[in-house]
Amino acid sequence: MYTYSFEKLEIWQLSRELVKNIYQVTTDFPDSEKFGLTNQLRRASVSISSNIAEGNGRNSKKDKARFIEIAYSSLLEVLNQLILSKDLNFISDIILSDFRIQINELSNKLNAFHKNLLIVS
Repeated sequence: MYTYSFEKLEIWQLSRELVKNIYQVTTDFPDSEKFGLTNQLRRASVSISSNIAEGNGRNSKKDKARFIEIAYSSLLEVLNQLILSKDLNFISDIILSDFRIQINELSNKLNAFHKNLLIVS
């Protein structure tokens, strides 16, 4: 089976892991949040990997870099929503801390990838 180039990217693989973890943790959110934070967190996390994949399919480095910027913005959106989830007692301090570590790693790698695209352009 053919493997597309985005599938080989570490940032895409890390973003997939984040999606999986978001889906797992949101299964414990209240039913009343099904169309609230649960949906928002899931959509924002999926957006990260989707934008990495879509950007990788672009021809110009400038276009690729723009999609990485969008992925980074979605990552910050996820962090914000996790902080709100903690404020609302949907997740614990430990879970938020674990996500912060994961988000920090992905953030650093997205920024490095973005800078590399701009240097190469």
